[in-house]
Order: sequence, then C-alpha cells, then structure tokens
Amino acid sequence: MNISLENNAQSTFHKLVIEEGIHILTFQNNTTDNQVFEKDIHLDFIQFHFCLKGSGQFSFNQGNYTLNLGDEKSLLLYNPTKNLPLSVTVSANSWMVSVIISIQKLHSLFSDEANYIDFLTDDNRDKKYYQEQSISPAMAVVISQILNFNLHPSVKKIYLKGKAYELMGLYFNRPEEADVEQCPFLIDEDNVRRIRKAKDIMIQRMAEPPSLQELANEIGLSLKKLKEGFKEVYGDTVFGFLFDYKMDFARKLLETGQHNVNEVGLKVGYSTASHFIAAFKKKFGTTPKKYIQSVNLI
Repeated sequence: MNISLENNAQSTFHKLVIEEGIHILTFQNNTTDNQVFEKDIHLDFIQFHFCLKGSGQFSFNQGNYTLNLGDEKSLLLYNPTKNLPLSVTVSANSWMVSVIISIQKLHSLFSDEANYIDFLTDDNRDKKYYQEQSISPAMAVVISQILNFNLHPSVKKIYLKGKAYELMGLYFNRPEEADVEQCPFLIDEDNVRRIRKAKDIMIQRMAEPPSLQELANEIGLSLKKLKEGFKEVYGDTVFGFLFDYKMDFARKLLETGQHNVNEVGLKVGYSTASHFIAAFKKKFGTTPKKYIQSVNLI
C-alpha cells in the first residue's frame, strides 16, 4: 500500500493506494483557513467525494467552473472524454474522504448489476455524469472509520480495502427506490408514509425508544408489516437503523467538545457509560475517549 502524507500543525492530506484501481484520499482541515489540495486524475477513473463535516469546493477548467460540496453530502464525478484533475478547496474545520476508482474496477464489482447503476449502463457509458446526494448515517460511520483508524500497519491495507468496498456498497444501496414490482408493500403510498413516520418517531425518542409492538400500534401497521416495510424502505431493521443513527449522533456531539462521554451516552439512551463505550467501539473501532483524542491531536 502506497501512502503519501502532507500535513501542517492542524491539517492533513493522505493519498492511499489500497489496490490497483482504487485510491483513497483523506482531507482533515482543522485550521481556521481554507486549504487547497490538488491531484491529477485520469479519465479512466470515477471520483466519489464525501464531506463528513464542513464543506469543500471543487474547481475545474482552471477555475472557470466550480462545484460545492456541503456538510454530510457526497458528490460523484465522471467524464469519459477528458481528465478531471482534482483541485479542491477544503474549508476551515472540514473533513472529507474521496474514493477514486477505475471504471474497470467498478464494473468488476457490479458486473451482474450494471443496469442498476445509471452511469454503468451501455447507453450512458460514454456520457459525463455527476450526482450529489446525502450521506446516510451508515456511510458516515464508515467515513469516520477511514479518517480515524488506529491499527497495526500489517492490517491497515485489508482494513481500508474493506472500508472502501463497504462505502461503495452503501453508496449504491437505494432502499427508498426499491422496485415496487419486487415489493408489493411499497405500491401503497400510505404504508410508506407510515414507515417514514416510524423512522421519525425512533429518531425523536432515541434515548427511550418504543418497542416494536408499541411503534407498530402508533403508526397503525401490524408488527409484520412494520418489520418488512422498514427493511424495504431503509435497508435495515428498525433498531439496526436506530443504532447507526445514535452512534453517528454521538460522534458529532463528541466532536463539539461540549459534552463528556457520560453525557453523550445519556443523550443517546445509554444509562451506563460502559454500555455506551462498548457500543461506540463496536461501530467505530475505537472508544469515545480515544476518538476525542484523535480529533484533538489532528
């Protein structure tokens, strides 16, 4: 694995080649000034950019054209007719991750599902393509793990390779656009509205969430329809989704520096610090205390 690192007191830029055809770039700007990073990228590569916090601006054609990337947003860029060299201005106090992957490599990952991905279809293969969308809580967890991994050098390559694959899988997972022919449940718009209400209820009461039966009663669906519908719409179980959301919410609270570990644990529904620490470590691969230290040391 090739690693290149540029840094100053509070700003880092890592360039990592995790295998042939896949590069990971990480940007952590904890200064009060904007930072500019540049890298040549060949037209054979597709660019996926993720802003975990803050914002960034991508410049093209010698600054004549720009694209902004906001907080918790992602940007896909692909132009098969010309190189798109990377020139990004990372705003003050901003964190970003980019996955640069060759079109051949991406095709090999999704060869059986090429028609599922718009820009991989035969009709679009020679067309420019860009797309902005929100980062899901599950994606935010993986991005944070890429930015803050603290592992023995012997396992870093396989760890980051796995995280890059996981991030691509989550990026292309579109449960809210599920095929209604495959899921008759989603034909009924009222059912979908109830499922979305269930999600809102769980988020609003994440510290003391209702049981599945209580939730089903409140939204007016059977327990079976709640379980099946939530999985179809959000790609996860009710409590699996809530766990990801709570951990991402906790991560953001810790980053503010305004709450200690116990306070954050209580806010997301853990009555004991040990249970919160175990849950946080399960999701992020590190304890809340070590996570805070890693953020403060950058």
